[in-house]
Amino acid sequence: MTTKPKVKRFRIRRGGQVTQLSETEETAEATSPSEDHDDALAAIAKEGLTGRQLRMARRVAQKNGLSVSSDFDAVHQLRAAGIDPFQRSSVLELVTPEEKQAATKESVQLPETVEKKGEVTVPNQQSRQIGEIAKIQRDIARRRRRKLLLLFTRLSFFVFLPTFMVGWYYFKMATPMYATNSEIVIQQAQPQGGGPTGLATLFQGTSIATQQDSIAVQSYLASREAMLRLDNDHGFKSHFSDTSIDEIQRLPADATNEEAFGLYNDHVRISYDPTEGIIRMEVIATDPGTSVQFAEALIGYAEEQVDQLTGRLRDDQMAGARESYEVAERQRAEALAELLRIQQDFQQIDATSETSARLGQITSLETEKQRLELILQSRLNVARPSELQVQSLRDQISNIEGMIAGLRDDLTAGSDPGSSLASRNTELRTAEENYAFRTALVQQALTQMETARIEANRQVRYLSQSVRPVAPDQATYPRAFENTILAFLIFAGIYLMISLTASILREQVSS
Repeated sequence: MTTKPKVKRFRIRRGGQVTQLSETEETAEATSPSEDHDDALAAIAKEGLTGRQLRMARRVAQKNGLSVSSDFDAVHQLRAAGIDPFQRSSVLELVTPEEKQAATKESVQLPETVEKKGEVTVPNQQSRQIGEIAKIQRDIARRRRRKLLLLFTRLSFFVFLPTFMVGWYYFKMATPMYATNSEIVIQQAQPQGGGPTGLATLFQGTSIATQQDSIAVQSYLASREAMLRLDNDHGFKSHFSDTSIDEIQRLPADATNEEAFGLYNDHVRISYDPTEGIIRMEVIATDPGTSVQFAEALIGYAEEQVDQLTGRLRDDQMAGARESYEVAERQRAEALAELLRIQQDFQQIDATSETSARLGQITSLETEKQRLELILQSRLNVARPSELQVQSLRDQISNIEGMIAGLRDDLTAGSDPGSSLASRNTELRTAEENYAFRTALVQQALTQMETARIEANRQVRYLSQSVRPVAPDQATYPRAFENTILAFLIFAGIYLMISLTASILREQVSS
């Protein structure tokens, strides 16, 4: 609760003399001051004030320069002076706005503290407070103006002046640059038929199938090799070393390859979109014709790189299949030569015909032997057989048995090791089987080579231009307004970061 200040009333005559007190006031003056003081202290004691309130009243009395004998006396004197003894934020209420101060002056009519035309006035404590308030307000306003002036100075030096210099460069000094945009896509050849099925054809025709090749082409176009090749073919360094270009964008005449490569990365911008499989390229030069020339040269380099990548892959695939076919053909020829040699050595075309002939002879001799044995038996059955006929029959049977034994010996065992018909047939049959096996390998190698050829044709990549380079008719760079705004935001952010850091450091040091 705030007690409003009370102003003593004075009756002042027009002649400048002090008026007499009224009868009521005279009666009050007739009363003993000490008794009134004691009664006031007793009344304050009956109010039931807390110890905290009494201590607060003593502090307020000491702040206002009052000499008190007790806490109750402090409350009494403060109330007599028109000051709230229990005011917590007395310092804050002293600093009031000018409007509130003016309203207070109008509502509370304070007596003058100086003599004017012989009129006697009584000094008041609140008039001094108003003067102190005005002094504090003037000091606060002065500090605010000084801080605003310092803030504007810092902003001008660290933000506005650098932004003005950047904008002046972009609007007045920067050399206009022309940008040529183009888009290329790497596609895969589709097989005519008989190609792979299943998971192998899942990603055919999509950007995933050529993603690796697209990334390789992008890396090549952004490499030092492409920059050096462009410089050798079309004079990249000499173009950006022209004296007509401003000093900031100009390449020094004796620039190294590293400096030229940094400029190349700034003026040749290449990006790859994996979702669409498109390589986007922006080439910047000082004139439209040179920009288009550089763009077309880089596209040619990319096409050669694609051919080189896929050509090596095709050659590797075909080389393995061709080598396998050549080896199989050579081995088949060797097997055929070996078979011919054995046939010539043995004078035998194949193993089955000779064996069949020998077996046929043995069968015929066996049949003749049985016929002669029957005749001999019939001759022996007569009473008086002819010895000459019997002996002739027996000699014929014996000769036939010898011939059969010789034929059988030729089939299984010859006079020399390995000269038997069975061994010759085995060797001949082995040569025939080896030749047949080599012939089958030749057919398989031929099939693999044809498959490799189809697969190599399927691996062919070719580069197509979805957006061809077109010469611009208006300068693309520099974007003066956007770059100036960006510079302002950058300088403002740097200043704000430094200011916050300095404030935090001051707070840490002061604490």
